[in-house]
Amino acid sequence: MQFDQLKRREFITLLGAAAAWPIRAGAQERVRRIGVLMNVAEDDAEGKARLAAFLQGLDEAGWEVGRNVWIDIRWAAGNIELNSRYAMELLALAPDVFLAAGAPTVRALQKATRTVPIVFTSSADPVGAGVVASLTRPGGNATGFASFEYSIGGKWLQFLKEIAPTVKRVAVMRDSAVPAGIGQFGAIQTAAPFMGLLTTRPIDTHDSGEIEQDVIAFAREPNGGLIVTQNTSVLFHRKLIITLAARHRLPAVYASRFFVTEGGLLSFGVDLWDNYRRAAGYVDRILKGERPADLPVQMPTKFALVINLKTAKALGLTVPETLHARADEVIE
Repeated sequence: MQFDQLKRREFITLLGAAAAWPIRAGAQERVRRIGVLMNVAEDDAEGKARLAAFLQGLDEAGWEVGRNVWIDIRWAAGNIELNSRYAMELLALAPDVFLAAGAPTVRALQKATRTVPIVFTSSADPVGAGVVASLTRPGGNATGFASFEYSIGGKWLQFLKEIAPTVKRVAVMRDSAVPAGIGQFGAIQTAAPFMGLLTTRPIDTHDSGEIEQDVIAFAREPNGGLIVTQNTSVLFHRKLIITLAARHRLPAVYASRFFVTEGGLLSFGVDLWDNYRRAAGYVDRILKGERPADLPVQMPTKFALVINLKTAKALGLTVPETLHARADEVIE
């Protein structure tokens, strides 16, 4: 496995270019328009990094902001009403193609239009969410990049047991309102007995107060650990979740790297920056005339294991050498 990070200088350059969006070019070359609907807030550093990766992919495909393409961006911050409102705003700007984050943003765009192409970057279960008919033949105006494979559920348990062998009970933070949340919990439940785990308990991730109450209740008994699955709602509660895990000394495995860079213990999951870079390739093909209905949904190709040694030490955990050696990134 290899975790391909943007170099600092490239990252700053890309964000500098992003700050200038949209720019109407004065050259004779035809300028195409991309509408972007993000599922995070505008000041979210992770969201900016993902967008910078998309911009890098566009640049590699020959699309230069301000010369032959401009971009209109809306940041919905996981708000359903904003998703719908911004979808209509972007549609009114007559884009050639949309870039959408996860299934909720895709559904908002599909409600607004069934003709303008949509490329999504991080849908955990696009078929289950109803945004495509099938992975091989999407069939409508949307296609893109899946961000989860159900076998990852077993990997999360494996890594949790490796770094915290005494764990016998696991609380699984998931979004029960979406098919992917149900599926991810089911995958973990199926694998749990083979990992020597006695119980698995779901915790929904919509409301911060309920999250706190459920974690406090779970932590009253010993030998507990957390798995934080991939879903949009955990993005907005991540500081709370990381704080609760530390406060109650619960070893936690997360689906995304940014949890670990912000103080979480360990993550294993899809490199979403790579998904955004690859999404630029699909946008390029659509702008050159291909139809989303004919472009198969792509499964993840890059995964990353990230460990925070400082957090492990604070929890009294020793990271096994075998686990340390397999990590793509270790945070001191």
